[in-house]
This record gives sequence, C-alpha cells and structure tokens, in this order.
Amino acid sequence: MKQELSYLAALLLCLGAVGASAEINVPAGAQQSVGVTIYNKNLALVKDRRQIDVPKGEQTLAFREVSAQIKPETALMNGRDLTVLEQNFEYDLLTPESLLQKYVGREVTMIRRHPTTGEDQSVQAKVLSAGSGVVLQVGDRIETEVSGRLVYPDVPDTLRDRPTLTMRVESQQDGPREVELSYLTGGLSWQADYVAELNAADDHLNLSGWVTLINESGARYPRAQLQLVAGDVNVVQQEMESRGRRQVAMAAAPPAPPMTEESMFEYHLYTLGRPTDIGVNQKKQVALLQAAGVACRKEFVLQGQDYYYAAQVAEIGRKQKVGVFVELKNNKASGLGLPLPGGVVRVYKKDGGGLLQFVGEDRVDHTPEQELVRLHLGEAFDITADKRQVHFKKIAGSSPGSAVIESEYEIQVKNAKKEPVTVKVQEPLPGDWEILGESLGHTRESAHAVSWQLAVPPLETAALTYRVRVKY
Repeated sequence: MKQELSYLAALLLCLGAVGASAEINVPAGAQQSVGVTIYNKNLALVKDRRQIDVPKGEQTLAFREVSAQIKPETALMNGRDLTVLEQNFEYDLLTPESLLQKYVGREVTMIRRHPTTGEDQSVQAKVLSAGSGVVLQVGDRIETEVSGRLVYPDVPDTLRDRPTLTMRVESQQDGPREVELSYLTGGLSWQADYVAELNAADDHLNLSGWVTLINESGARYPRAQLQLVAGDVNVVQQEMESRGRRQVAMAAAPPAPPMTEESMFEYHLYTLGRPTDIGVNQKKQVALLQAAGVACRKEFVLQGQDYYYAAQVAEIGRKQKVGVFVELKNNKASGLGLPLPGGVVRVYKKDGGGLLQFVGEDRVDHTPEQELVRLHLGEAFDITADKRQVHFKKIAGSSPGSAVIESEYEIQVKNAKKEPVTVKVQEPLPGDWEILGESLGHTRESAHAVSWQLAVPPLETAALTYRVRVKY
C-alpha cells in the first residue's frame, strides 16, 4: 500500500511538472506593428501587435519591453482563442542595488585583489543589510564596505532586465497567432510649436507648425503609426510615484507633408501619414502645418486698472508701457482656417540686412476655425504714456451699493516713431458707470470695459481726457 501511495505521489508530481509550463517570452522582436496615440496630458494609448506561438492550455505570456510607465489596470489583450485569466506588471528591474537587496540573508562571493601579488582572492560573504549602505559578514568579521567585486550565483526570478507585463491565459488551441496588446501609459507627451515670420508691413505672416514629441516612457516605438489628440480629455488623477524629468535627446524630423486632421468626439485627431521611430529619452519634431501669407494686424494697447476710480490718486503713472499685440482670424479668408492645437507661437521678422530677428512669443490655447488668435509679443519701446487724475469728487454715500463718485482723467501718449500710430486705450470701469464727457468718442466693449482709439502723429504727443461717474 505504501509503495502504491509513493508511486501515485511521484506520478502526480511528474504530471504537475509537465503541466506547469515555462513562461513564454514575447519579445519586442515579435512586434508586427505599433500604433501610438498621444494626448495632451502626459498620456498615450499604445497598440502593440505581436506574433506569438501558444500551446493549448494555461500559459503565461511575458510581454517584454513595454512602457515602464504603463498603467497596468488599462491593459487589454485581444487574440484568437485566448482568454486572459490574470496579469501582472513586473517593474522590479535588474540593477546592482536591486540585486544586492534580493541577496540579503544569502551568501555571495567577494573577489579581492592581493595588494602585493595582484592575484584575485575569493572569500564568501553573507549580505546582512543593503539599505542606505551594505553590511557584510566575512568569516567572523562584519564589514560595511565592499572591498572588492561581488559575484552572485544567479539572478532571482523576480528581477527583470526590462519592464515586463505577464499574462496568465487560457489557450483553446495550439499554434501561432497575432495578438494586440493595448494600454495607457504616462511618459509620452506632445505640444505644438509654431514659428511665424512677419512681413515688413506687419500685416501678413508665414506660419509653420511643428509637433514636439517627448518620450520618457522607458520604451522605444519603432516605425510607429503616430496620432495626436488635441483637446482637454478628462483623466482621473491617481496617486502615483513622482518621476523627475530627464534630459532628452533632440531629433528633428526632415520637412514632410503636414499631418492630416479630423474631428473625433469633441476633440481633433491629427495623423502622421508615414511611420516614424520614437526613441527612448528622445525629443522629436514632425511637421504639423504650413501656411503662407496669413493676414494679420498689429495693435498697440494701453491697459488701465480699476482701482483709481474709487480713490483720489492724482498722478497715476509716467512712462507707462504700451503693449504690442498681433491678431489674426483663423479662417480661410485670412489664409489659415485650420483647428490649431494649443502651443507656443514664436514670431520673427527680418531686419534691414535681411536677417531674421526674434520679436516675441506667446502661448495660445486650442483654437478652432473662425476664432481669433491674439499674441502679446511685448511692450513698445517708442510709445509711452502718462496718466493722471485731474478731478475726483464723492457725490453721495459710502456704503456698498450707494457710493457715487465722479472723476476725470488725462492720458498723454507720446510717439517717438517716424510714422503715425494708433493706440487703443482700454479702461475697466467698475460698478454702474456713465461717461459724462470725453475728448474722443468711446466704444463700449462690455458691461465693465470701455476703449478709445487714439491716433498719435509721428514724433508728437496726443491726449485723451474723459470724465466718468461710477456707482458702487
């Protein structure tokens, strides 16, 4: 009876060893194609097709070289006659530090060089600690420094040389098949960068758009089908380990046809019409759009404040800065008419010698067709303004809702240019307001904003005066 039980136990152990199939490696070399869709918020969707050969039954597939910042809860595998039972993301990577930590409590070989003969000598050492430093037991001594090199008998199964996603699957049949692994990942981002060149008259510009990709995901994507989503996609924020930004290498793609654009849900999808390599720790640029002769206009703006309508301040300011803006309409009539992803617009202009000079930059939000693009490029050097309060009187009340104040202002704008300019004087008016008098007709821009267009001859000064009553 005991012999029969021993034979049965041995048979079950043998069958168990046969049934416990080894892990099936699915390397990056098995990749048939990869698609990468990158969103604005450090998020990307990877669609990775690989060819595998899977025996029938329960198997463990190890997808190597996936993104190190994969969100494993989003992983989805589709394959013929395959059912996913469980999955694990193995991100405990093989490093000297991690290998040493795995050997705490175990023995390693330490090889030292003899100071006189130069020969290597081997001693056994037990790893007692591998926290902020290393503590070794060598014979009957405790050492806190490695005085040689450590040799390990093997690498623990729990350490991986590459980020790996393992999946326990049930295969209904034997044979090769293609599977697609899709997942969301961090570490991939993009932004739009624009370069604009103004003409001599500042009324037209040439606009080039580039997409700048940054790959810090820890994986490479060879010959990827690249798509970009412009729009504010809502993403649930989760507590994750913060990762420092690393230096990335710059790779500028050669000029190519612009990306194609289409509407998708409430966003815009841009597709690159050719495969592109996205390397590890790489910053890459690809062409987005080209537009020549886009109509625009330059505007000078003197922006006021609302605080001096409620207090007696006399002189408000001398030599105040006048802002310089360039504005264009995103429509086909102006020479554009494309949905523009948000990004930075850098503006250049040729000097008298024909050399391009940088004149300013501004960030724009996602801009649909028919909307205005307005760029604040800086402050005018040759245009300044003096502003003072020439009259102030409290007519009635002092409590909120009952105070009535009349005040008068004089604004002098000086033009040191040799050509005339027009400056838009823009004032925010609080409460209920009424213009009692003015030297120039105003425009009511909103319930609490008014503006005047002040023409200033070359090398001269022009003045604007206005009197206003406000009720708080």
